[in-house]
Amino acid sequence: MMDFHCHLDLYPGAREVYREAAQRNEFTWLVTTSPRAFAATSRALEAYPAVLITPGLHPEIAHERASELDLLLEQIAGAKGVGEVGLDGSPRFKPHYDVQRRIFRAVIARCAELGGRTLSIHSRRAVRDVLADLERYPNFGTAVLHWFSGSSAELKAAAARGCWFSVGPAMCASASGRALAAAMPRDRVVPESDGPFAKIEGKLVMPWSARQTAEALSPLWGLSRNATIDTITRNGRKLVRLIEKT
Repeated sequence: MMDFHCHLDLYPGAREVYREAAQRNEFTWLVTTSPRAFAATSRALEAYPAVLITPGLHPEIAHERASELDLLLEQIAGAKGVGEVGLDGSPRFKPHYDVQRRIFRAVIARCAELGGRTLSIHSRRAVRDVLADLERYPNFGTAVLHWFSGSSAELKAAAARGCWFSVGPAMCASASGRALAAAMPRDRVVPESDGPFAKIEGKLVMPWSARQTAEALSPLWGLSRNATIDTITRNGRKLVRLIEKT
């Protein structure tokens, strides 16, 4: 099993969940919400080859942590991936959109300067601007759009841009999420949990939820459960190779 977007450090009993994910999963991407959180998490958690911990600056707190941008740009130099980063244009965070965009552009520019990185990107109500900023720095690397929630036209644009998509059980719980997942390029879809923020029927989605994702995608793609597991596993291994090339 794999998980390409998980806040392992924020689960209740984080150390135990972290160790279990490291044992059960072939690969887990632990995304962090701020540069200081990345530094603290990297110190606190034992390193495992199957877990990638990356620096990020979540757009929801970008205005509160903008002073950490320089630290983030330093951290990116020693990281194989970046996340969680991106833009959030929803009403609650729109007042801080200019700060978000300044930070996101600086991150992409830094990735391009370093020869490219793989990024886990938040794009709620901001897909067009995310794609426009990626277009400005074509050598930034590989974009993985996490829990994509844009329009079908935006999905087509993102797919044409070469973006990957990380999909989890919580995304597939809604009709709109299922419709988007059904239309995604099947060779660029990988599993995510987005735990502990994502929940199904009040229960936390765990980092080893890839089979749940496959069960949700199977009828949407018209494939058997096993064929769907094989597809997202093959995709995941391909994406890990891209990450490792950094």
